[in-house]
Amino acid sequence: MVRVKVEKMGCGGCAKSVATAVQTVEPGANVEVDLATKLVTVSGATIQSDRIADAIIAAGYPAKLLPAAA
Repeated sequence: MVRVKVEKMGCGGCAKSVATAVQTVEPGANVEVDLATKLVTVSGATIQSDRIADAIIAAGYPAKLLPAAA
């Protein structure tokens, strides 16, 4: 599981854009977007965290990978 903080994500359209960007690089991933906490959680079999962060940044949203949850 990968968690990414996306501070500039403020509306439903932003959330959809971020989810679409993640799905572009990880098509089989489960993407959950929480606008209230500005947190994106991505899970699946083979998730590449760097590709996810890069895709979100390329979509125009500054993204910060968070440490894996214990």
